[in-house]
Amino acid sequence: MTSVLVVHSQSLHRLGLRMLLAAEPDLTVVGEATSGAEAVRLSATLGPDVVVMGNHAADPNGVEAIRRITRPLTPLPAPETVRAGGRPPRVLVLTPSSHEGYAYAALRAGAGGFLPQDATPDELTAAVRIVAAGDAVTTPSVTRALIDAVRQERPARTTEQETGLDMLTERERDVLTAVASGWSNAEIAARLSIAPTTVKSHVSHILAKIGARARVQAVAFAYESGLVRPAA
Repeated sequence: MTSVLVVHSQSLHRLGLRMLLAAEPDLTVVGEATSGAEAVRLSATLGPDVVVMGNHAADPNGVEAIRRITRPLTPLPAPETVRAGGRPPRVLVLTPSSHEGYAYAALRAGAGGFLPQDATPDELTAAVRIVAAGDAVTTPSVTRALIDAVRQERPARTTEQETGLDMLTERERDVLTAVASGWSNAEIAARLSIAPTTVKSHVSHILAKIGARARVQAVAFAYESGLVRPAA
């Protein structure tokens, strides 16, 4: 069962998200928050698997809230709320199509996925499951924003990120390149002629070595390090 915390400033939207997610047999809504600050507090108290954050593109504290949820400074206080392995919640951001810059900042803060606010119910529930499993959910507009930001920032980050690349084995670089290209674990396994469980293990090792919380941050690292070159 995947537990979800719903975050939205408008009560009708929170109710709609709760009803939609709670109707799924494998999803349960453990709480609601009206702001980023409240989401941080409830995440520490309730320990959800996924935090769904809506309409926070205009919230100056939204990015900081994502950072504090995905990278808590202290362990969750109640033992019964700690998930296996003690990992922090993953964050799925519902973002307007006109706020790609915010989406990129949220990604850098630790968000595990993005979905347009006008996504269908099926797209939302599928995205929650994908993010809960540690995979990435993104959109073409967010990918374009990521590439644009990398083009602007990469010269100042080259030395730092190349050092990070040095920690990866040749096979891990192959897997990271495939992840950044949008391949699923099954597709990577087929193309590299290895078992899906081996791919999953490689991805876990990559995340640990580069200090990433989720697959989508590994994609950002692949672009920023120069391992994957943005198309002209």
